[in-house]
Amino acid sequence: MEIKTKKTLLKFYSACSEDIRDYFEHLPSLIEKYPLEVALAYAFSRLERGQNMALYGCVVKIHKVDVSLAKTALRNQHMNRDGFIKRYKELFGFEIPREAQGSLKKAESTRDAIMHGKKPIQADMRNAIGQVLAYAEAMNAQISAKENFKPFGNMTGFKGRGQALDKRTSRWVLKGMQLGLG
Repeated sequence: MEIKTKKTLLKFYSACSEDIRDYFEHLPSLIEKYPLEVALAYAFSRLERGQNMALYGCVVKIHKVDVSLAKTALRNQHMNRDGFIKRYKELFGFEIPREAQGSLKKAESTRDAIMHGKKPIQADMRNAIGQVLAYAEAMNAQISAKENFKPFGNMTGFKGRGQALDKRTSRWVLKGMQLGLG
């Protein structure tokens, strides 16, 4: 992916699904009004929230854990990048699409360079923001196809009418998942 201008980046954003546009709703104004570092920080903040929502959705919808306990358990987790990938596979039973992982790795290296005080390169930042959007699209597509919810979107009603486990059983399930309550 090569995004040569801010205008092209905005077109790329506009071509994203409605779920992604709504989820990253402030991105266009940040791109237009502020240095790209601000838009990149926002994109990664939303990315990490979406990843957390993917795990939360999995624990609540698929494994039927009590909602309040699931929130507490996931809030108490400290996860690095590799930890997220491993945990995702453990909980969902399938891997993040390889292409999405590769795309995100490039974006993460740009983000890391900037966060560690390196001089930002405009082209790298534009491409990194586009890669975050592409990753979110790929995650939504995969999880929606397999589990019928989109972590990068409005998750209202994602769980359906299924009955959650009681809190005692939920605690044991979370313990088995190594998602202790702290």
